[in-house]
Amino acid sequence: MARLREDYEADGKGNLFARLEVFLTGNAAETSYAEIAASLKMTEGALKVAVHRLRQRYGELVRAEIAQTVATPEKVDEELDYLFAVLRG
Repeated sequence: MARLREDYEADGKGNLFARLEVFLTGNAAETSYAEIAASLKMTEGALKVAVHRLRQRYGELVRAEIAQTVATPEKVDEELDYLFAVLRG
């Protein structure tokens, strides 16, 4: 998450990340797309695209971090499956 935040801040989009972070943490139900879009002066459609890109980049970063901890690239998916199982409880 910190790396993703740093990427957004480096691109001058720290405020965007701060508002969209809720869509990664599971707290998105507290605020609607429409409310956040309005506060960022974006359309709801543009916000949805931004959230999609945020999630996609987050997935890439998680995958890259896991790749550094396993012996072979083939083990990344196995490790991701395990991570998701643990998170589901």
